[in-house]
Amino acid sequence: MIHPKVFYAHVPHLGGGGGGYEAIILAGGLGTRLRSVVADLPKCMAPVAGKPFLHYVITYLQKQGVEKFIFSVGYMYEAIEQYLSKKSPAIHYQLSIETEPLGTGGAIKLACGKATEKNVLVLNGDTLFSVNINKLMEQHLHHHAECTLSLKPMKDFDRYGVVELHHDLSIASFKEKQFYHKGLINGGVYALNVSKFTHEDLPEKFSFEKDYLERYFAEREMYGSIHDEYFIDIGIPEDFARAQTELK
Repeated sequence: MIHPKVFYAHVPHLGGGGGGYEAIILAGGLGTRLRSVVADLPKCMAPVAGKPFLHYVITYLQKQGVEKFIFSVGYMYEAIEQYLSKKSPAIHYQLSIETEPLGTGGAIKLACGKATEKNVLVLNGDTLFSVNINKLMEQHLHHHAECTLSLKPMKDFDRYGVVELHHDLSIASFKEKQFYHKGLINGGVYALNVSKFTHEDLPEKFSFEKDYLERYFAEREMYGSIHDEYFIDIGIPEDFARAQTELK
């Protein structure tokens, strides 16, 4: 793994348009592995320390300068819509509604149709990764990247695959899930060039990870941005329980 020290000048108006950042939050997850502890709710709405998990995601992003939100929703989206309506006008948001499951890639492509910035953040509503958004976006624009992945260093794990980088931080490879003593995992927070992504020849339904990232990384400008920060994915009951105390 390469962990070079790279320095970037401050870049104003990093989204490419007006004010602050714009984020697409994937909030259509079924939460099948959480059914034993959370029933009849989208995964991002699972209660953590008395509040929906989505609350912590939104709050962190707002502190990082995100001013506009696009929520990609599907399964039981009414619960999300009701929650967001209570927060309005404190949050500027739009809903991108899937009438049928489109996969992560299809959901992002649909939501990109509502984007107002040239570059957007994309992240999962059931994961909290304390990424430095300024650093991520500055690296993304510095490299004129099509997509920049936030990467989390981890030790002794088997739940995630590994992303390897070249010296210039471009993506070198994606490794399958197995036991690793150490490595960089895909933290699921992306900086994405909207126009370049939406002009790819991609189907209506596809996986962002498999059919876009892993298919095109060798041919496109895709980079990694390393963030050794707090990370939790509430997709399994054990980590959902851990979040109850860590996010209190």
